[in-house]
Amino acid sequence: MTARFAVDHLKKGQFKRRGLRAYFEYRDLGIRRATKGKVVAHVIRARPGKAPHGEWHYHDVNVQFVYVLKGWVLFEYEGVGQVRMKAGTCFYQPPNIRHRELGHSRDLEMIEVVAPARFRTYSAPTTSSSAKPAARKSPARRSRG
Repeated sequence: MTARFAVDHLKKGQFKRRGLRAYFEYRDLGIRRATKGKVVAHVIRARPGKAPHGEWHYHDVNVQFVYVLKGWVLFEYEGVGQVRMKAGTCFYQPPNIRHRELGHSRDLEMIEVVAPARFRTYSAPTTSSSAKPAARKSPARRSRG
C-alpha cells in the first residue's frame, strides 16, 4: 500500500461544519486519502458565535499533535492542568490523555494531525468513574480536536 503525492490549495479547500466539535469548522488537507487512512490532517477554525462545551474526553489514537496558526485556545489535561496555547504553539497530546477545551479566541485556527485517520473518541465525565465510557465515532476523523 503505497502513499501517493497530494496537494491541497487554499482556494480549492473548503471548511465544513461537519466534524468532531460543533463549535469548529474543518478543512481537510487531503492527507487521509493520500495515506489511505493512515493519517488525517486538517485546519480547524472557530465557528463564529459557538463556544466550547468543556466536556472531558479522550481519543483512541496513536499520534495527535496540533499547531496553532492564529489566536489562542485553553485546554485542561488530566495530570497537567490548564494550558493556554497561542499562535506558534505546537503541542502533542499523548494517546488516551483525558482533556477538555475551556475556551478559544474568535480567530482561532489550528492544524491538527492524527493517526490513524479513523479513531474513536470517548466521553470521560469524571476521573473517579469506573463506568466504561460510551464510544463515539469521530466524524471529523474520517476525519476534528
